Amino acid sequence: MLNSLSKVYVAGHRGMVGAGIIRQLEKLGVENIITRTHAKLDLCDQAAVRAFMQEQKPNFVVLAAAKVGGIYANNEYPAEFIYQNMMIEANVIHEAWSAGVNNLLFLGSSCIYPKFSKQPVTESELLTGVLEPTNEPYAMAKIAGIKLCESYNRQYGTDYRSLMPTNLYGPGDNYHGLNSHVVPAMIKRFHEAKLKSQPSVEVWGTGKVRREFLHVDDMAAASVFIMQLDKATYQANTQPMLSHINVGTGEDVTIAELAQIVKKVVGFEGELVFNADRPEGTPRKLLDVSRINKMGWKASIGLEEGLANAYQWYLEHYSLL
Repeated sequence: MLNSLSKVYVAGHRGMVGAGIIRQLEKLGVENIITRTHAKLDLCDQAAVRAFMQEQKPNFVVLAAAKVGGIYANNEYPAEFIYQNMMIEANVIHEAWSAGVNNLLFLGSSCIYPKFSKQPVTESELLTGVLEPTNEPYAMAKIAGIKLCESYNRQYGTDYRSLMPTNLYGPGDNYHGLNSHVVPAMIKRFHEAKLKSQPSVEVWGTGKVRREFLHVDDMAAASVFIMQLDKATYQANTQPMLSHINVGTGEDVTIAELAQIVKKVVGFEGELVFNADRPEGTPRKLLDVSRINKMGWKASIGLEEGLANAYQWYLEHYSLL
């Protein structure tokens, strides 16, 4: 079980989720947290990962490292998304096992589910249909990560767990132009439009598709919650394959509704212009979170509150003010 004496390696500690998990671990009093920057440890280099795991031999591994991006980035760089993510997962999971690490948490994405999944999406929808084409390579890599964890559990009796979060946002998000996801892209666009007194802001798509959004601090709390569960409880709730668990709020909004909330939080007073020629992805993606709710965890940060927190972080780190 996770405790203050645990030696925890967080891969991807500079990312939004990894940093959030470290904040949660520190709240629990965990002091022996291991991190490595990409410059110090290239997770695509199997020999380097092997040497690191053999030297450190952590009690827990949190695999939050990944190459991520929005619709544009996924469309433009599919080879990088599938190659880098599969290499990271294969190296970290296999070399953790080789070093005798019995506890690992793999963090995936809700894009693993088919484009036209039944709503809300249960864990059993995995591999039941065609994926959304705009992020298929990334989704395939994340599915491979789930199956790696399942396979090592089945063959070697390890306790490797997988969480599939819905769309995440919050402190530490990526605001770098075309590579960002919808929430940071909107915050940046609305903020800059406010500064320039623009009359309108363009929103990609029709605004009618529906999405669920989870604050990163809720995701981090869910991650640590799952890490602390005893093996019997976790496995009882992930039968028959000892597989993955959804993490989300259980509520969704249209992109148009999201834009209105961001507009309010930022204080932009212009108009919204929806560009239906821009890609917008899956029509709806709402996760069924009854499994993790039954286990004792629920999201606690409302969307407007969370967006206000995200905007404040943006002002402190990225804004033109």
